[in-house]
Amino acid sequence: MKQLRSQQWYAGQGRDAYIHRAWMRRGLPNDAFDGTHPHVAIANTASDLSPCNAHLTEVARSVADGVLAAGGVPLVMPVPSLGETQMRPTAMLWRNMSAMAVEEMIRGNPIDGVVLLGGCDKTIPALLMGASSVGLPAVVVPGGPMLTGTFQGVALGCGTDVWRLSEEVRAGTLSEEQFTRSESAMIRSRGHCNTMGTASTMGLLAEALGMVLPGLAGTPAPDSRLLEGAHATGRLAVELVAADRGPADVLTKASFHNAIVTLAAIGGSTNAVVHLLAIAGRLGIDLTVDDFDRIGSHVPLLVDLQPAGRFLMDDLYRAGGLHAVLREVRDLLDPAALTVTGKPLVDYLDDADVWDREVIRTIAEPVQPDAGIAVLRGNLAPGGAIVKPAAATPELLQHTGRAVVFDSIEDLHARLDDPDLDVDPSSVLVLRGCGPRGYPGMPEVSNMPMPKKLVEAGVRDMVRICDGRMSGTAYGTVVLHVTPEAAAGGPLARIRTGDLVRLDVPGRRLDVVGPDGAPVELDAREPAPAALASFAAPARGWERLYVDHVQQADTGADLDFLVGSSGHRVGRESH
Repeated sequence: MKQLRSQQWYAGQGRDAYIHRAWMRRGLPNDAFDGTHPHVAIANTASDLSPCNAHLTEVARSVADGVLAAGGVPLVMPVPSLGETQMRPTAMLWRNMSAMAVEEMIRGNPIDGVVLLGGCDKTIPALLMGASSVGLPAVVVPGGPMLTGTFQGVALGCGTDVWRLSEEVRAGTLSEEQFTRSESAMIRSRGHCNTMGTASTMGLLAEALGMVLPGLAGTPAPDSRLLEGAHATGRLAVELVAADRGPADVLTKASFHNAIVTLAAIGGSTNAVVHLLAIAGRLGIDLTVDDFDRIGSHVPLLVDLQPAGRFLMDDLYRAGGLHAVLREVRDLLDPAALTVTGKPLVDYLDDADVWDREVIRTIAEPVQPDAGIAVLRGNLAPGGAIVKPAAATPELLQHTGRAVVFDSIEDLHARLDDPDLDVDPSSVLVLRGCGPRGYPGMPEVSNMPMPKKLVEAGVRDMVRICDGRMSGTAYGTVVLHVTPEAAAGGPLARIRTGDLVRLDVPGRRLDVVGPDGAPVELDAREPAPAALASFAAPARGWERLYVDHVQQADTGADLDFLVGSSGHRVGRESH
């Protein structure tokens, strides 16, 4: 048997080994250090300030029981937790910091493998980025979605119905008192958002990538089967160490192919694009934003879930779950992709039945025929921009309208509801200064609210363009991740109110055009002074480091010095 990595700390009779063992003898038996019992860290993102992850401490206990049952030594290792609803200015600002902390905690501690516990949006991406950089055997346990709450007899989707109900308040069709009453009904149980938002998407994609015990992703957080699966994952982690099977053995180009197919079939969040690109970057896998269009744009949407459809995550679970969806698109999957068990993903699909054809459609009768991410290019997005057709108004996917430009989020808030704002339903709302560098952190603001006077007139969707992101629970005809962002010298900084913007999703174009329809030469213009003044200019701390080193959305918005793997060796292996 290959020597366990943890023995670099514990083996021998020297002073350093003495110190390492002695300080850990707080309940561990002698044979915990004899080199036959793998030490498995449980990277836990539980936090009361990340309410969607608060239950993960209970999940960690089940993982620990599984590790013990398999002959391992479980060690809970708290890591940074990012609460999407709580953190300011945006949780995305801290994803790379969390990934860095995960990487360093795995590398710097005497462990042989790791179980990654995540749920809320950025936690699973950060865990996978960090673990992939180190390369030790790793496996993910997704925390699972909450159960469906109801208000006035109607099921509520987390996030999606926040946007819907808040617009109804602005339109005067729902009272503020009723809106407030819906709060306690929306969050019915432990778990992350129950729509196909970023949390649900990344939990399912972690399994599509092969990094989750097959069949576990999507299990509702309060369901006893989550704890059963957590126990089994703890046992699996010990097996992974014995097999020396790390993320690089599972996460291959074939795995990312399958994740992109899955993203389209489930109607997943646009945020998955930037997260998958970042994870691939840590592994040195040649994945580009164009792969999402090439592989996924013509994959049918099979899952009828909010925000693109009607149902919610516990409906998907009872209808057959992820494997039932993947069985429908099996011919589109790469059969070479493995899972953490060492077996191909497709081997787990034979017995995956669909129990509700309203929730999971057939490939012959999908919710939408071509639902994957579309990548746009043009003089407004030379590095690319993305749009999610499944969440858009079909009539707006080919549209030309007059730009109404906002130089910052503050500018948007100050002017959007001005009754004198020169805007009509055919206008194109443009918000800049919201990219990775400009905000900083690329906030979820691209799904701008409709101007109040248009909401009151019944308008519920318009073409919107931004260099930021949008919540995976949101909907609408939103072009986002515009690259390069305005703060990186992109042409978004040069567009003006009154310019004609032409969106052509079928043609994959996004352009500012003249009256004759020809693209305008934007490079000849100077950037808008108000936009330049709004860009972030932090003087210290993480924000300064982030702004100085963050890459653009088309490569995953990771820090330039974190791209690639680093291995598990510690630079100085004794103190």
